Amino acid sequence: MKKVKYFYNTQTLKYEKLVVSLRVKVLRILGFVSAAIVTGAIFLSFAYRFFASPKEKLLQRDLDAMKERYEALQGRMKEVRTKLTALEERDNDIYRVIFEAEPIPDSTRMGKVAADEEAAQLQSFASSEIIASTSVLLNEITNRIKAQEKSFDEIDKLVKNKQEMLAAIPAIQPVSNKDLKHIASGFGYRIDPIYKMMKYHSGLDFAAPSGTPIYATGNGVVEEASMSDVGYGNHVVVRHGYGYKTLYGHMLRMKVRAGQAVKRGDVLGWVGSTGKSTGPHCHYEVIKNGTKVDPVYFFFSDLTAEQFETLVKMARSGNQSFD
Repeated sequence: MKKVKYFYNTQTLKYEKLVVSLRVKVLRILGFVSAAIVTGAIFLSFAYRFFASPKEKLLQRDLDAMKERYEALQGRMKEVRTKLTALEERDNDIYRVIFEAEPIPDSTRMGKVAADEEAAQLQSFASSEIIASTSVLLNEITNRIKAQEKSFDEIDKLVKNKQEMLAAIPAIQPVSNKDLKHIASGFGYRIDPIYKMMKYHSGLDFAAPSGTPIYATGNGVVEEASMSDVGYGNHVVVRHGYGYKTLYGHMLRMKVRAGQAVKRGDVLGWVGSTGKSTGPHCHYEVIKNGTKVDPVYFFFSDLTAEQFETLVKMARSGNQSFD
């Protein structure tokens, strides 16, 4: 049974039945519905904020897995970049130094302009930070790899040229000297055997029996093969290229002629005592860019480190020269 409400009417001084108009009823209903909607919205906002839906939980798991894979990928790419940087440093500081090539600037290796342009392009799109940073890092690594490949191509060409250079540079003793007993006089000021006073000796004297073979110490072309009774006597000059020449003096007899190509180890002639000489020996000189230098530092191909040290000590002793 519907409950009836009454109110006291002060005008009539009687209790009268409360009658609610339709308009008031509608307003009350609308107010209740509005309050319910607002309350529900507030509840849902808190629920969505603190309690994820099954779909959101699935998406969150996927996102967490993607972040883990991204971090692992970033770590691997940084490791690759670290190894590539070490390779670049070795390329600049060792390989290109050995072959006297200019180092490659880091900005060239990175392709900085291209990287900046790509980064700007990525920012213009609605790309995520993960995609943008990964793309920029990959672009940098790609540019560095391309630069390194180009550098190795250049070094490969330099190696081939260097092989020719290393074959040409004087690198062995002109007379077989395995026991290191044939060094008679070194480079520098020595007592002249004829004038008995200190004179500059521009080469090394290898004392050996007359007729001992004299070998070319590097690849080259015979520039001079002269017979003489004074000075160097019968002597040969070999032009090796790359600024190097070698001279072999006081030969008993020469085997080569001017213009002839020779290789390291070829016999040029035989030990003698022609010209200004006091005994059979080979006077050997190394000329670098027109300047006569100490030949003892050009025996690195046929001596061990211990033998080289011994030979240097022998060459520095103040012996009387043979010429």
